[in-house]
Amino acid sequence: MRAELLVVDDDAGHLSMLRTVLAGWGYGVTGATDGAEAVELVRSRPFDAVLLDVRMAGMGGMEALSLIKEYNPAVPVLIMTAYSSVETAVSALKSGAYDYLTKPLDLDVMRLTVERALDHLRLARENENLRQKLGPGGVGPEIIGKSPAMRELFSMIAMVAPTEATVLVTGESGTGK
Repeated sequence: MRAELLVVDDDAGHLSMLRTVLAGWGYGVTGATDGAEAVELVRSRPFDAVLLDVRMAGMGGMEALSLIKEYNPAVPVLIMTAYSSVETAVSALKSGAYDYLTKPLDLDVMRLTVERALDHLRLARENENLRQKLGPGGVGPEIIGKSPAMRELFSMIAMVAPTEATVLVTGESGTGK
């Protein structure tokens, strides 16, 4: 399944170039020309990543970033700007941006950054799926048993799991330690 990206830039030429390049790399790409349009798109459908220009007419990128993260905290947002400063980068990262790209964009750096953002999202989703499989008790479905001995084992697992303690499991060969 191909990743769906939202690209937001008020410069029509730059937006068109980004859409062409990203589509050429195999991504599904939707474009928006301002922050308000981007926020509405994120509210209406899921995206795997957002590339967001900072300086735009109307709603700027930083305001859009806050609203996008409010609606979908998991989506990685890559901030793009031609007006790079340490303060802007730090502010964007503190506001929830995944990373920061400076214009003119280096396409190799952009590709690597997009791939890293998508890997990060994939790992976060995988982590969430595993947490759901484990359930509230933290015991996965692969450990079965309802006997008093197994309930005691589950209780010990729940006590030790949140710690950094090393655990030695002993028993006879073939018992499924």
